[in-house]
Amino acid sequence: MKLVRPRIKHLVALSMVLSAFSSWSQNTFKIGEINSYKAQPAFLDPYKKGMDLALEEINAAGGVNGKMLELLTRDDNANPGDAVRAAEELLSREKVDVLAGTFLSNIGLALADFAKQRKIFFMAGEPLTDKMVWQGGNRYTFRLRASTYMQAAMLVPEAVKMKKKRWAVVYPNYEYGQSAATTFKALLKAAQPDVEFVGEQAPALGKIDAGAVAQALADAKPDAIFNVLFAGDLTKFVREGNTRGLFDGRLVVSLLTGEPEYLDALKDETPNGWIVTGYPWSTIDTAEHKAFLSAYQKRFGEHPRLGSIVGYTMIKAIAEGVKKAKSSDTERLITAFQGLTLGTPFGKITFRPEDHQSTMGAYVGKIKNDNGKGVMVDYKYMDGAAFQPSADEVKKLRAPD
Repeated sequence: MKLVRPRIKHLVALSMVLSAFSSWSQNTFKIGEINSYKAQPAFLDPYKKGMDLALEEINAAGGVNGKMLELLTRDDNANPGDAVRAAEELLSREKVDVLAGTFLSNIGLALADFAKQRKIFFMAGEPLTDKMVWQGGNRYTFRLRASTYMQAAMLVPEAVKMKKKRWAVVYPNYEYGQSAATTFKALLKAAQPDVEFVGEQAPALGKIDAGAVAQALADAKPDAIFNVLFAGDLTKFVREGNTRGLFDGRLVVSLLTGEPEYLDALKDETPNGWIVTGYPWSTIDTAEHKAFLSAYQKRFGEHPRLGSIVGYTMIKAIAEGVKKAKSSDTERLITAFQGLTLGTPFGKITFRPEDHQSTMGAYVGKIKNDNGKGVMVDYKYMDGAAFQPSADEVKKLRAPD
């Protein structure tokens, strides 16, 4: 008996620890988040900080429905296969309640399909391809950020005002770039039937030969250029374009270039006068944005980027959906998110029942080289609700669930 008692005591103690852990675990809501952290740090480092700030605020206020939010992140190595494997591990091993995240559109689509197969709720924060909510959409997938269609639709009226006839396009040759270029060309042609597209360059993502691309565009002699390049590809393209005078006397309309993660990198190479979508963080004069800006700067000691907004808002949206659903059950979450409205640093947004796309908008304006620093000027906020197809149009685009 003397030999048995210590073992019994040990087992009882272990049982108590496991019981406490189980009780604690049941009082958390787990978010499994997957993203290309190593491949796209300019956007995703601020994005992670935005998520962390939202989590801290929510949990400091008591969590959601009595549960603390817990975030488990995984890097997908910019590879759809790795993303799916990470999702499987989070679901089967970590027992996450929802999946979230992704930056690259091809990875977002892979996880949307995974969510459909495994019947798990998925909040896609950033991937912009229209297929996320239309051709590749499903009942389990919701998307936060304004899509390529929405942002192109915001830029087209500004492009039409310039009355340029000969256009060239340049975009990264994967799902996001292809989708953005196709949509812009279609919308511009519908609004200005006399336009013609005289040049097209589609370098592989992250592998641009910027000199060759800039020269090919110059040789096409366009009146205007639509650019969809971002991150390192954008910096190289702008440098070569500036060197070769590609942008002199030409209108450039550019998706995403007004975001600080890309303007900060361009610095004194920032071109003047490009019409862009972006995020003029320092001069947005709304109460909701000022509150976010103050909290973010106090927490991290730096200014936010667009990624910060996306990460912060994604976590806040998930919390609001869980609060409304009063459950972690996937079907109840889906019902709660259809038509869900919440406040964000950009104002109120709603997740449309028709396609699970949020109405988050974007800022449209021009970029300016302000003493060696890229800034957005002459901008205005475009409410995403005004740049989405009708419910009837969505039915034609979206496969039935």
